[in-house]
Amino acid sequence: MSLDATVWAWRVELPQIKGGSKKPMKRLVLLSLADRAGEDHCCYPSVSRLSKDTGMDRKTIFKVIAELIEDGLIEDSGKREGSTKQVIVYRLIGVKGREETGEIKSKQYQKRNSLKESDNSTKNGTVPKKEQYQFSGQRVPFFRGNSTKNGTQNLSMNLSIESKNKKSWLCFKKLREEILLSDKSVDFDQLVMESWYHRELRAFELNNASKNLCDDLLIFHFADWLLNARAKYERRQNSSQPAKSFSGEQKNSTGLSQKQIAVFADKLSKHPEFSSKYAEGNESYEQLAARIAVKLADPAQQQKWMPYLIQVGFQQGKGAAA
Repeated sequence: MSLDATVWAWRVELPQIKGGSKKPMKRLVLLSLADRAGEDHCCYPSVSRLSKDTGMDRKTIFKVIAELIEDGLIEDSGKREGSTKQVIVYRLIGVKGREETGEIKSKQYQKRNSLKESDNSTKNGTVPKKEQYQFSGQRVPFFRGNSTKNGTQNLSMNLSIESKNKKSWLCFKKLREEILLSDKSVDFDQLVMESWYHRELRAFELNNASKNLCDDLLIFHFADWLLNARAKYERRQNSSQPAKSFSGEQKNSTGLSQKQIAVFADKLSKHPEFSSKYAEGNESYEQLAARIAVKLADPAQQQKWMPYLIQVGFQQGKGAAA
């Protein structure tokens, strides 16, 4: 528990964004994070722990955390903890340690003391020498308690002062809009909390480091990047699952296996009429195929694209053509 972090969480100004979470909800999550912060102002409580503390459901927790990141109050430290090493370690931004507070008070005290000495010096004879007190700008020393675990007594006097949040090109509000415009079925809050999210973010930033793109264009491309990554990890997860059908391929209600979905997605991405209608920007065949594969997993979408599927070899009642 960090006393400085808890005091900060009570006092920090919380912005109210139209359409966003209410201030009391954000304050409650922030207090729960601060209550578990260490000397470095970092914490990694599980979502279930935060949900139990605040009484909010998981989806609301994800939404509030994303807004706190966008507000510049917390950030991903880049570290992972927990038994699976997938729990995000968050850092509270802007917490002022007692080291800084003590120095400020000391300087103010010395200034007041110097003013008093100029008026009440022994040379002027206004104050007897024996009644003068010698003031020192030094702080009272802080002694550690016996506890080595959580508590207010094991806080260090030399708590680091967090650096101010740097300006970032990434705006979660705009990213949410771009992703939902592309695919309304995506749960954005769950998407940004996936274990692979920050891995893909780093890869995207490295890939575009040398490109002179504006923030809005970076967000546009990152939305597509995330959707493609989501499809990639879903395919990887599905391929690792044991087969359930007699043929050894897991099929959906329309009879298409994962392998057949991948084949037809590839064919549709190269179909002139289909690609000209559904491709986005400078999207490559592979990127378009990845998006198509995700949508083909939905039987309703398969029926919608059935005319195109038939053109690339699908036979109703028989599945894929030989």
